[in-house]
Amino acid sequence: MKSLTSEVVADNKFAKWQQWTKLIAVTFSAQAIIQLLGLVTGILIVRLLPTTEYAFYTLANTMLGTMTVLADGGISSGVMAQGGKVWQDRQKLGTVIASGLKLRKIFGMFSLLISLPILFYLLIRNGASPIASGLIVLAIIPSFFAALSDTLLETASKLHQGINKLQKNQLSAGLGRFVLMVGSLLVFPFTYIAILGNGIPRMWANIRLRKISAEYADPEQKSDPAVEKEILAIVKRSLPGAIYFCVSGQITIWLISVFGNTQSIAHVGALSRLTTVLTVFTTLFSTLVVPRFARLPEKKNLLVQRFIQIEAALFVISFIIIAIVMLFPAQVLWILGKGYSNLNTEILLLTISSCLTMLAGVTYSVLVSRGWIIKPVINLSVNILFQLILVVTMDLSKTTNVLMFSIVDFLLAFVILIIYFIYRVSKLPKQSIS
Repeated sequence: MKSLTSEVVADNKFAKWQQWTKLIAVTFSAQAIIQLLGLVTGILIVRLLPTTEYAFYTLANTMLGTMTVLADGGISSGVMAQGGKVWQDRQKLGTVIASGLKLRKIFGMFSLLISLPILFYLLIRNGASPIASGLIVLAIIPSFFAALSDTLLETASKLHQGINKLQKNQLSAGLGRFVLMVGSLLVFPFTYIAILGNGIPRMWANIRLRKISAEYADPEQKSDPAVEKEILAIVKRSLPGAIYFCVSGQITIWLISVFGNTQSIAHVGALSRLTTVLTVFTTLFSTLVVPRFARLPEKKNLLVQRFIQIEAALFVISFIIIAIVMLFPAQVLWILGKGYSNLNTEILLLTISSCLTMLAGVTYSVLVSRGWIIKPVINLSVNILFQLILVVTMDLSKTTNVLMFSIVDFLLAFVILIIYFIYRVSKLPKQSIS
C-alpha cells in the first residue's frame, strides 16, 4: 500500500514538474521574442534619434511610467488580491475587474493633470522648445490611456493561467510598435513620433485584450461598491508607497535631469535599453508566479517554501546577468554604437541597480498579491531618511554617483520587504502550519 501511495505521489510531482516546465518554456520563449523585439526597437531608436531627442524621449518615457504608477496607486494589486478569491466565478471576477477599471479612470485623470505640466517643465528645462514640448506631451496621452486598462484586463487570464493568447497579443503589439516606430523615425527622427509609435499599437492590443479577458471574466458586469471598498482598502495602504516608488523607481533619471545634463540623460536612457532583458524575467514572474502565490492557502510552511524558491530564482538570474556584463562590458556596449562605448563602469552599475529593481519589484508584487502591505509611515520614513542622507553626502552631478544612489536605494527597499515578509508570516495563526 505504501509503495502504491509513493508511486501516486511521485506521478503527481512529475505531472506538476511537466506542467511547470511547459508553462515556463512557453512563457519564457514568447517573452524572449517579445523583449528581443523590444530591445532591437529600443536600440534602433537610440541610433535613429539624435542625442538631444533621445534625452527628451527618455524623460517622456520615464514620466509615462510615473503617470501609470500614480494612476494605479495599488488598484491592480487590489484587483489581483480580490480576483484571487473569486477567480473560478466568471461573474464575480468580471465585477472585480469592472470595479478596478472604474477606479483606474478616476485615478488616471488626477495623474494626467499632475504629471503633464511637470513633464512640460522638465522638457523646457533640458532644452526642448515649447512647440516640441507640447507635441511630446500630447503624444504621450494615447500610451497613458492604454496603460490604464491593460494590466487589469490581463488579471483574469493570469489567474486562470491562460497564457498563450496573452503572449500572442503582446507579440503582435511588439511587432506593430517595431514597424511603426522604426518606419516613421527613418523619415521623421523626432521624440513625439517615437512616442506615438509606441502608443498606437498598445491601444490596438488593448481592444484584443478585452476579448481575451471576456473568456474568463464577464465583461457585462458593473462595478460593485462593496468590491470597490475592498480594493480601496488596499489602495489606501499602498498609495503612499506607490507615490514614493513612482519617484524612486525612476530616481536615476529624475536626479540626472535636475543635477546633470542632457547628455547624461541620453547615456543612462540608452544603457537602460540593454537591461530590458530583465523584463523577460519580471513578466515571467508576474504572469506565472505572482497569481499562483495569490491563490495559495494560508499555510505558513507552504508560503515560506514558495517565497524562498521565488527569491532564490531571482538571485540566480541576477548573478548570471551581472556576471555577463562584468566579464564582457565592451561587447555589451557595442550594441549601442560608438557614442556609448566608454561607459563600462556605468553599464555595470546600472545592471546592478536594475537587478535590485527586479528583486524589489517582484518581491513587492508577491507580498501585495496577498494584501500584505507595509505601513507607509514606517516604510517611507526609513527610505526617505536614507535618501536625504545620500543627497547631502554625494555629488549627484556625476552619473556614477547617481547610479550608486539608486543601488543603495533599491537594496534598502528589498531588505525592508524581506523583513516585512518574515513579520507577516510569523503572524499567521498556528493552525495554518502544515
